[in-house]
Amino acid sequence: MSRVYNFSAGPSMLPEEVLKRAADEMLDYQGSGQSVMEMSHRSKVFESIIQGAEALVRELMGVPDNYKVLFLQGGASSQFAMVPLNLMSKHKKADFVLTGQWATKAYKEAARYGEAHVVASSKDKTFSYIPKLDPATFSKDADYFHICMNNTIYGTKYHTLPDTGNVPLVADISSCIMSEPIDVSRFALLYAGAQKNLGPAGLTLVIIREDLIGHAMDFTPTMFNYQTHSDNGSMFNTPPCYAIYIAKLVMEWVKENGGLQAMKEHNEKKAAVLYDFLDQSKLFKGTVVKEDRSLMNVPFVTGDEALDAEFVKQATEAGFVNIKGHRTVGGMRASIYNAMPIEGVEKLVEFMRQFEAAH
Repeated sequence: MSRVYNFSAGPSMLPEEVLKRAADEMLDYQGSGQSVMEMSHRSKVFESIIQGAEALVRELMGVPDNYKVLFLQGGASSQFAMVPLNLMSKHKKADFVLTGQWATKAYKEAARYGEAHVVASSKDKTFSYIPKLDPATFSKDADYFHICMNNTIYGTKYHTLPDTGNVPLVADISSCIMSEPIDVSRFALLYAGAQKNLGPAGLTLVIIREDLIGHAMDFTPTMFNYQTHSDNGSMFNTPPCYAIYIAKLVMEWVKENGGLQAMKEHNEKKAAVLYDFLDQSKLFKGTVVKEDRSLMNVPFVTGDEALDAEFVKQATEAGFVNIKGHRTVGGMRASIYNAMPIEGVEKLVEFMRQFEAAH
């Protein structure tokens, strides 16, 4: 069997050890005589899985006791509505920094339920930087302040968090979750679609401070009320059982490999290999300003669309798949999440060197 190097932005590659263990347990999970895919979510066996998954989230991310960990469905996109429906109920106002497509979608969705105020945007330069923020422009009475921590499409990342004072800070951390340590207490709510760094598609993780639960707008659908899921231990309805199980295996792998500090060091080494090459290359160039570069998503171009297409074609044939940039920006993008080994990045760079020499 030949495995390719999968640079997909999501669903993305999973650790090989996780896939092998899932395969071993496919027909019989730990002597239960059944697969996790087919067992009752109300069974003691599955209860141990979801409780174990929550315990790992709390341990790895250092989640304080006054926060709830919720395993939901609907992707991070459902959170674009859930967050304002639950948090925008006091002053009907929220602040947004637009650093890409997902932050913009969150802003547009929130504008359906209240006043959505754009504090800053980097759209003027195709979202290639994180805008400098002036606290004087923040709404003092906003119900929350929203950022997208790492921008999957454009390859930017917040290296300094905005100081929002008493206004709850909310962040979409879909593409950087568990890639490095994060101070959860700085945030009121964190959310992430699992399919980039945590597991397969179908699971959404939400970490929310308890005092923010129970204030949903009157017309909030039952399934979009955080209290519904908090009161029922994420099991108001059938949860995404298998996705939770795989996420638990991924988190066990993270723990066995040194936790989030070790992941950060591993990711910094990988990113440096690629960025160092891009900085000295005469053909390829990165599209993000240096101080705002992501460790997870690295977009780059040749400056010639036909040459970009040829590179993507040859890279795919060489076993470097899903390297094409997002349809809205073109070029190339290498997503190098936790599961991507450093050899994968080194081999990609070697291939880029050969392509550059030939062109």
